[in-house]
Amino acid sequence: MAQSRDPLYLHVGLYAIVVVLVVILIKIAVIDPKEIVQQEKYYQKESRLRMLLLRDAQQAYFSVKGKFTTSVDSLINFLKSPEGEKLYMAIDSITNKPVYKNLYANKGLIDSLRKTPKSLQPYMVLVDTSRSFDSTVTAAGRLLKVDTTITVGTKYRIEDPDGYGTVGDLSNDALKNSASWE
Repeated sequence: MAQSRDPLYLHVGLYAIVVVLVVILIKIAVIDPKEIVQQEKYYQKESRLRMLLLRDAQQAYFSVKGKFTTSVDSLINFLKSPEGEKLYMAIDSITNKPVYKNLYANKGLIDSLRKTPKSLQPYMVLVDTSRSFDSTVTAAGRLLKVDTTITVGTKYRIEDPDGYGTVGDLSNDALKNSASWE
């Protein structure tokens, strides 16, 4: 009985197809996820840096205006004003270091603070508003007057819509300037 042998080019062709499929599988399973992870790490690092810059900008704004603001545009305009530039360029006389170190080191990024690097959505900046009531009552129990005091902007919170963290807290004074990842 004679054996029938397949031609050599058929075997070589099948081996070439297997090699191409293995290369494609390695690219899809190993190389592409690494690129995605690297891109995600970049977005996270860049977004957190922008939120730290917004934190420093809020602190500088508060030191001049006495309240925080919900507008990122107001913060950027403030930083570009002579008053703001003087503040974020200020050096602490005791430590001889910048007062607002993130702004000082990254002053070229001020215009990029409006939006997140990943989705290009604006950062959510929230500011607290509190009301306090004080009443004056006579000895007979008759109400004389009610004073209402509204306080705006004593605490703030900056949220990244892409989920890379938050800065500040609206309910806790101890967390007023803290970042969620620190």
